[in-house]
Amino acid sequence: MSATEPIRSMEVLKQFEAYYVDIKPDPRNYTMVIAGLNTAFRIGDLLKLRWKDVFDENTRHCRKHIYVIEQKTGKERIVAINKLQQQVFEQYHEIIRPLRPEEYLFTSKKEKGLPLSRYQAYRIIKEAAHYIGLEEHIGCHSLRKTFGYHAWKQGTQPAMLMDLYNHSSYQITKRYLGIDQDEQDNVYLRVQL
Repeated sequence: MSATEPIRSMEVLKQFEAYYVDIKPDPRNYTMVIAGLNTAFRIGDLLKLRWKDVFDENTRHCRKHIYVIEQKTGKERIVAINKLQQQVFEQYHEIIRPLRPEEYLFTSKKEKGLPLSRYQAYRIIKEAAHYIGLEEHIGCHSLRKTFGYHAWKQGTQPAMLMDLYNHSSYQITKRYLGIDQDEQDNVYLRVQL
């Protein structure tokens, strides 16, 4: 099995995001994709989110931050919820109207009260990827990698990306995001002898 890759093209990324809105409408799946792309959480951490983590029942609005103890590292991560996520979370809340703040954000349709499984999340991502022609190297981790790749392309400093991902070196972060290959490709494409 090969490593997952980020979705590098913004045009392709927009098509990927729109799949569960325009082609096969599903608010849960769309919200999961948007949350995964915008938080850079590992899929296990994303699927464990509960409504109380993202939505304040008293104010009836989305929270400003998500606080998570990462399963893999045991470290706390505090992630700001951007305007797109706020809008998507609030629309999703309005559609499904959870009964309790302790309910999982992304619930299984087959196993009532349980979170979506990692396998099902993978199938959801692969279905959208397949539809837009991304056949290989796309999986749950692609959401996390896509965030970092586009943050880097938009000028985020390498040290910040290392910190976001809890990596020990910039070389690890570059390899993780596929930046090395992009930089190498640019050299080959620029130099014409």
